[in-house]
Amino acid sequence: MNVTRKQLDCLCEIAHTAGQAVMEVYASSTEVWSKADASPLTQADLRADAIICSELARYFPGLLILSEESGSWQGVGGETFFLVDPLDGTKEFLRRNGEFTINIAMIAHGVPIAGVVLAPALGEIYFAGQGLGSWKSTGGEATALRVRDYASGASLRVVGSRSHGADRLIDWLAALPVPHQFTPAGSSLKFCRVAEGQADIYPRFGPTSQWDTAAAQCVLESAGGSVIDLQGNRLRYGCNLPLLNPAFLAVGDCSLHATLNSGRQ
Repeated sequence: MNVTRKQLDCLCEIAHTAGQAVMEVYASSTEVWSKADASPLTQADLRADAIICSELARYFPGLLILSEESGSWQGVGGETFFLVDPLDGTKEFLRRNGEFTINIAMIAHGVPIAGVVLAPALGEIYFAGQGLGSWKSTGGEATALRVRDYASGASLRVVGSRSHGADRLIDWLAALPVPHQFTPAGSSLKFCRVAEGQADIYPRFGPTSQWDTAAAQCVLESAGGSVIDLQGNRLRYGCNLPLLNPAFLAVGDCSLHATLNSGRQ
């Protein structure tokens, strides 16, 4: 199953509408609650969730919507459904550094076939569809994305989380067989930096949920990259799979897998 460009444009419009609501909260004082897992929740999360779920139900009737802030993960099925994170990077939102995103993904048979990642504070939107390529729009002008080819032996440009899986990341970086530069970044923008060639790899050892990664995985894969777990399997999605993802590597140039594995023999 492929999405049409019209459907992808519709997902972008839904993200933009939610982004306007998020930015209204961003510009005001923000009330913060704690969820059961102690992660932060703001009015921006809830307002964006309501908008996205309502609009998806209107334009894509009959498709299941699983959002971080709504929808049941238990007892549901369907080969085609939506994964939504209405505000990815709530901590970045609260820090006011702009590195938070709105993520909308369409999943079919375990694979993200459409993905939209909007960074409303940065004025950036990344969007991709199976068979439609991967794109970034800033100020209304869209540019096709393509990952960077990695030159053997060159310094590896690594992007990663500021706050999750730090100890394992430090060990992984220390064991790299090539020199590297590390840049921290927030939310699903890390995938997008690889997709647009600003970084070569995003290793993730801390916890993520399916809705955290699906949209940006589509953006990266459609730009020529890959997202695999530490056993070399493509990261997949589904109601029959655990909500939490395994550790993974999001890579631009797929030849890097061989380079990194050869250094760990």
